[in-house]
Amino acid sequence: MEFKKNDMVTLYIEDMGHDGEGIGKAEGYTLFVKDTVIGDKVEAKIMKTKKNYGYARLMKVLEPSKDRVEPRCPDARACGGCQLQFLSYEKQLEFKKNKVKGNLERIGGFENICIEQVIGMETPWRYRNKAQFPVGKNKDGEIITGFYAGRTHSIIPNTDCLLGAEVNQKILEAVLTYMKENQVEPYEETSGTGLVRHILIRCGFKTGELMVCLVINGDALPKADRLVDRLKDIPGMTSVTFNINKKKNNVILGDKVVGLWGQNYISDFIGEVEYRISPLSFYQVNPVQTEKLYGKALEYAGLTGQETVWDLYCGIGTISLFLAQKAKQVYGVEIVPAAIEDAKQNAERNGIKNAEFYVGKAEDVLPRKYEEEGVSADVIVVDPPRKGCDEALLSTMLKMKPKRIVYVSCDSATLARDLKRLCAEEYGIEKVAVCDMFPQGVHVETVVLLCRHRSRLTRI
Repeated sequence: MEFKKNDMVTLYIEDMGHDGEGIGKAEGYTLFVKDTVIGDKVEAKIMKTKKNYGYARLMKVLEPSKDRVEPRCPDARACGGCQLQFLSYEKQLEFKKNKVKGNLERIGGFENICIEQVIGMETPWRYRNKAQFPVGKNKDGEIITGFYAGRTHSIIPNTDCLLGAEVNQKILEAVLTYMKENQVEPYEETSGTGLVRHILIRCGFKTGELMVCLVINGDALPKADRLVDRLKDIPGMTSVTFNINKKKNNVILGDKVVGLWGQNYISDFIGEVEYRISPLSFYQVNPVQTEKLYGKALEYAGLTGQETVWDLYCGIGTISLFLAQKAKQVYGVEIVPAAIEDAKQNAERNGIKNAEFYVGKAEDVLPRKYEEEGVSADVIVVDPPRKGCDEALLSTMLKMKPKRIVYVSCDSATLARDLKRLCAEEYGIEKVAVCDMFPQGVHVETVVLLCRHRSRLTRI
C-alpha cells in the first residue's frame, strides 16, 4: 500500500530516533512520530512522506507504554524544548546511553563499547541556570514571551518553564509589564522592525546572583530606568544590561553589552572554584551535573601534579581551573576574547597561578605553538562545540602524542567521527561515561578517556 499525506494509521512504537521521536511501521512503511515512546500503540496522521519513510503526528494514544508518563508541563507537546518529557526518567537515561553507544559503533566503527557510568539527576527539573526567551506578539497583538514551537519561530507563551529557575517568571513578567507600559515594541523577524528580541536570564545557583540582559535591535533602551526600577528589588538581582544585535539572522547575541545597573557579570561556583559569568560567556547550563561532568574529566585526566595540560575550547576556564588544582601547568585556548578575559580573572580570583590562556581558534593556536615553539602535553582535554574538532587540531594532537586525551562532547555523532580519526593510529578508548546535563531533552554529554595503546575493549 502506498501512503499519502493525511492518511490515518495505527502504529505500535518499537524504537526511538536520535531526536526522541517514536518509530513504528504501517504495513512495513516506517513512520517517525513525535511525542510517542517505545511500547505505545497509537493512532497517527501522516504529515509527510518520502520513498522509504515518513513523518506522522500523534492523534491518540490507544494503549500507553509502561514507560510513558504524564508530562508535568502543559506545553510539552507544543514546545520544541522537551522531546522526552513523555518518557520515564529511568528510560530517558537508557535512551541516552544507547544513543552514545550506537553512534560510537555505527559512526566510529568501534566494537565492544562499555559505558562505565550513566550519571543522572536525583531531581531532573529546575536545573537550568540560563534561559533565553524570544519576545513577540500573539494574534491579538499582545506582547508575549516563551519558547519556539518545534521546528518553527512561532512563540508558545510561557513564563514558567519547569526546567528553569522559579524566579524567571517574576523577571519575565516585570520585563513584559515594562514593555507594555512604555510602548517598547518586540522585534519582528520578517520586517526587521521592533526593538526587544530576547530576554536572557542567568542565575548563580550557589551564589543566588541574578542577571537580566535584553537583546535589542537598536543602540539604546528607552526609559531604561523604569525597567531597572522593576528589576533591582528582586532578591539576588546583580546585573541588568542590554546586548545590541541588529543583524537579521538566527544568532541570539550580538557582540556589545551595555550596562544599565549593577555589574556586567554574576559569579557562581563549580566545586570550590568561583567563576565570573558575563552575558556572552559560555557556561554550562546545569551546574549540578557540570560538577559531576568536570569531576569525571578530572578523574580521567589522571593528574599527579607533574603534568602539562592543554585545555582546548576552554570557554571561561571552567575545566581549566578544575584541572589546574591537580596539574603542574594548564594552557587554555578559546576563540572568544571576552571569555578569555573572564578565564584570566577567574584564575586570579581563585589564586590559581599555573593556568595560562590564549585567544584564538584551537585549530590555529595549538598547531602554531607546536610547529613554532615545540610545545608538549602530557594530557590534552577537548570540549568542542557540536561540530566537533577541526582536522588540523586532530592532526596536531596526534603529532604531540600526549599520554592521555580526555574528550568531553555534547554531540556523540561528531565525537564518534573524531575518535575514529584519533584511534586509527595509536590511541584506544579506555573509558566512556555519559552525563545527563539535559533531562527531558535529547542532548547528552559524554566523557571519553583515550590512552596511547590499543584498548582490548575497543577496536575498529
